[in-house]
Amino acid sequence: MIILGVDPGLTRCGVGVIEAGEHRRLSFIHVDVVRSSPDITQDLRLLAIYNGLSEKMDRFAPDAVSIERVFAQSNRNTVLGTAQAAGLAMLAAAQRNIPVALHTPTEAKLAITGNGQAQKIQVERMVTRILNLTKMPTPADAADALALAICHALRPAGALQGGEREQHLTAAQRQWAEAAQNSVRRRMNHDRGM
Repeated sequence: MIILGVDPGLTRCGVGVIEAGEHRRLSFIHVDVVRSSPDITQDLRLLAIYNGLSEKMDRFAPDAVSIERVFAQSNRNTVLGTAQAAGLAMLAAAQRNIPVALHTPTEAKLAITGNGQAQKIQVERMVTRILNLTKMPTPADAADALALAICHALRPAGALQGGEREQHLTAAQRQWAEAAQNSVRRRMNHDRGM
């Protein structure tokens, strides 16, 4: 199962992609941030984030998208941009019929470290260890996106509409989705030299 994690943000939107194999064996695939410039208008910033997220979803064809659940913060401008970016991630996933799950930061910390109040550095270190990375992913948005993907692999609760959209696909749509997934996996394995 390919899981794409999204740490929503208007300036930097973290994107992390992992594969969850048998026995919850997790493998790193990709990490990055989608950026928008604060020097352009809000509508163009949102378009940049949407296009970047769409490109990642098309490139990696995830089975699920795990997004940080937006919660109220003291800075209204920050929470507004974060909520808008989260909405764009949900929209891009829905357009591709990919199930979406929302996880709180506390859920992610608990799944990764066993402590819902863990410090950011503890989460980053555990993400690095769990995925066998040689160094911690940077910036923090990237590490948070991987943490959200790992959280979903280990604690899949939180999916919208039960996360079982596949049950609503026709047989032909299911075959097409499986073929698309297999094509992406073959390309990724080829790129990895497997």
